[in-house]
Amino acid sequence: MRLSQQRWQGLARAFLWIYALATVYFVLGPMLGLPGHGAGASLLTLIGFAFALAHSRAGRGCPHTMLLLAATFVVSLLFETVGVATGWIYGPYHYSDMLGPRFLGLVPYLIPVAWFMMVYPSHIVAQVLIGERRSGRWRNLVSLAAVAAVVMTAWDLLMDPMMSRIGFWTWEVEGAYFGVPLQNFAGWLVTTFTVYLLYGLLAPHLRGLAGEGPGPRFGRLALWAYLITWLGNSVGALRMGLGGAVLTGAFSMGAFGLLALLRSGGDEQKAREEGDQGSETGDQ
Repeated sequence: MRLSQQRWQGLARAFLWIYALATVYFVLGPMLGLPGHGAGASLLTLIGFAFALAHSRAGRGCPHTMLLLAATFVVSLLFETVGVATGWIYGPYHYSDMLGPRFLGLVPYLIPVAWFMMVYPSHIVAQVLIGERRSGRWRNLVSLAAVAAVVMTAWDLLMDPMMSRIGFWTWEVEGAYFGVPLQNFAGWLVTTFTVYLLYGLLAPHLRGLAGEGPGPRFGRLALWAYLITWLGNSVGALRMGLGGAVLTGAFSMGAFGLLALLRSGGDEQKAREEGDQGSETGDQ
């Protein structure tokens, strides 16, 4: 059964609410003694993935969604597998069994799911921050891929110190950034830039939409997903004594998300005013 665009929008909104409530539960659960918080990271990843998939399907259509999903899965799994096996891309590290079965015994299958969970909203954040540009196609393509890669890597500045301390993965060297090697963030930039550039190159050849959704208000849901992730990770990291990472996240991930949210509201107001002026001109 094929769902209408309105149904996909409804699913996206429902998944965002579930994601927000689950984030509150799993962040506050350990402090309140609530049960089940041990599976929080995996469950939040799956819910966030479901939101990203539904929101993209409603806003961009099936071909564009499947293209971004495929690019994310192939590139992230390839880079992560090479990274774990060689240490070349992100630095020497290995995953524990906490995230479930692993591809070739190296990378948990949940990892590409986690990449898409944030690759999609980070792309929306970057689109809003850049806005409409009148440069050449290649300049626009590279600019969007680069900004989106920075927005996405900002997530890891806050997440990686916390997740590695929990034990989802282990760094085999003592890195300069709260135990994380700086090479890791360079690897994230390369990985995400590759995903976004590949998507940008292939997307124009597909039918369907390629914008941020049926309208600015619906598109803002992706910005809220990004900000909810930032807030949840911030509280979790603060609880673990990672105040420095929380501060870094506030001036990177938090700043990107809030600026995009403010700009999106301004763009909607501007579009509304232009529409009202057009209506008045038509009445005259």
